[in-house]
Amino acid sequence: MFKEMSENQILLYVIKNLKELRKKEFQLLIDELHPYDIANVYKNLPEKHRHKFVTFLTTRQIASLIQELESDLQMEILNKLGIERSSHIMNLMENDDLADLLGNLEVNEIQDFLSSMKADESKTVQSLMQYDSDTAGGIMTNRFVWIPQVYTVRDAVEKLKTFAGFAENIYYLYVIDDDRKLVGVVSYRDLLLAEMDEKIEEIMYSRVISVPAETDQEEVARTIERYDFIAVPVTDEHDRLIGIVTVDDVLDVLIEEANEDIEKLSATGKSIDFQTSALVASYRRLPWLILLLFIGILSGSIISTFEGTIERAVALTYFMPMIAGMTGNTGTQSLAVVVRGLVSHDIDRPTIMKLILREFGVGFIIGITCGILISIVAYLWKGNLILGLVVGSSLFFTLIIGTLAGTLIPLLLYRFKIDPAVASGPLITTLNDIFSLLVYFGTATMFLSYLL
Repeated sequence: MFKEMSENQILLYVIKNLKELRKKEFQLLIDELHPYDIANVYKNLPEKHRHKFVTFLTTRQIASLIQELESDLQMEILNKLGIERSSHIMNLMENDDLADLLGNLEVNEIQDFLSSMKADESKTVQSLMQYDSDTAGGIMTNRFVWIPQVYTVRDAVEKLKTFAGFAENIYYLYVIDDDRKLVGVVSYRDLLLAEMDEKIEEIMYSRVISVPAETDQEEVARTIERYDFIAVPVTDEHDRLIGIVTVDDVLDVLIEEANEDIEKLSATGKSIDFQTSALVASYRRLPWLILLLFIGILSGSIISTFEGTIERAVALTYFMPMIAGMTGNTGTQSLAVVVRGLVSHDIDRPTIMKLILREFGVGFIIGITCGILISIVAYLWKGNLILGLVVGSSLFFTLIIGTLAGTLIPLLLYRFKIDPAVASGPLITTLNDIFSLLVYFGTATMFLSYLL
């Protein structure tokens, strides 16, 4: 019945059951929905139905729902339910998600919620909150299965059965010594293939790839990507096992980092989505645009400097937008390649030199190709061979300059510990406009007598 229903039909069905107080029919639908889909229903519900929607859910369903919502909607639910019921919900939430949620609150609110939770859950969440949110410690969970190295396979299987419902990931069992130091890892597959009386230390992998708690979340993502892990263990300064980061958390990190880079590349700097008001969106965009406005004035001053050249060879203006536009485009392309490469590769001097030479080669090939094409077009259009050569050679040089600018600027920013994504597309485009106009009109002025 529910399988064929669209999102709108599900929403209408939910509203109908809420109005008619049909809790049983409501639960039959909710039981078929993924937490993500339940969250979508909640977000699309009219506000007058939201509180009743939540009260129709079980405590565990509310915990799953909250983990799929943005922080403002999470607090909307918790505030409506009150401290007592909220504490029961928090006890069921993943501790890393709960730590993120509480991290957005005031100190007194955090203490109110933590004091009402189970003591062990509260202690765990507090330990997670001591780490920066963008580190391995900040995104790890403590819901994993560990075993002593003196265990047999039978002991490990029994513990796995006991904690399977608690753990976020049961594909890896982490082996620790008496000091809780990480000494090995055993996969679920290893347990299935081993004899029940074998010692864990005989079948475990002792060369364990782990990350310190202070490791940046991007480096954690790279580690999981390199080794194709489902999860990676996190250790403290004494090499003691304190948590794991799972691949689903890494996906969230990758999406978050990609969104941040896109915002910077587009010169918005901060998140702007469909719900952002016009006033807020304008406020976030204006600083960059005002800066680019003043930089762009240089373009006008360059044109005024070559006013005499333009007056004597008006045909030059026909190709001016194309020269500036092509230069900006190739610079933005190089910028995107470099920023993406800085995230996914280890950068050293040989890598940088190889990248610069590669991008110079790209600029040279693109410049030759486009320069020849525009030379032919300009000659056939205006019947002036020298004009064609001026336009073509200018485009050739400006495309090389644009490509190198899009490569060198983010590399220089990276060298000085500045996020290279701030070398946004609009900034590169504006700078390349200036470079291209200087080259174009400078070349035209040199051959002005042949253009008349």
